[in-house]
Amino acid sequence: MKRLILASSSPRRKELLSMNLLSYEVIPSTIQEVMDPSLSPEELVCSLARQKAEDVFRLYPDHVVLGADTIVVNNGTVLGKPAGRKEAIDVLHSLSGRTHTVYTGVSILAKEREQLFFVSTDVTFWELSDAEIENYVNSGEPFDKAGSYGIQGLGARLVQSIAGDFYSVVGLPVSRVVKELESFGISAVSQEDEK
Repeated sequence: MKRLILASSSPRRKELLSMNLLSYEVIPSTIQEVMDPSLSPEELVCSLARQKAEDVFRLYPDHVVLGADTIVVNNGTVLGKPAGRKEAIDVLHSLSGRTHTVYTGVSILAKEREQLFFVSTDVTFWELSDAEIENYVNSGEPFDKAGSYGIQGLGARLVQSIAGDFYSVVGLPVSRVVKELESFGISAVSQEDEK
């Protein structure tokens, strides 16, 4: 029987799949991602998701592999995870009072086919004071997150509004992913099945 493999060790992606009662196994991709600067944000995030999925699929070709990647784009610049405290502060200053776009790419691979798509969501930050940025950076939350914030945690305080899929900003557009996985024969298990 086919099983679902998540090609990511992201705790947020694991939590989102689990809360939707999907049964899966985690086998993180170990590739060094290739960031092609000639690609548009949409193409880049799909390329990164596909790289992760393909890396794991090569080892598990009889199963369904889910790869995903999230990038934050502000004024044409792709923002990854901050290298340190100063970069996190600089990034948050650049996002303050502005709207940026979060792209999450998803690659679902199986023997018979692939589904590759992205979801984009616009996020608008409040105008942030130096003290607000310092306090947030002091929490430690920004350091493992693209764009230096986590919308599902303390970073929620920075966000004035979003236009699009909240869960895509967290790291996985769950509703679309669940629908796509159903077409691959992977569906949510009932709570009875879980017992």
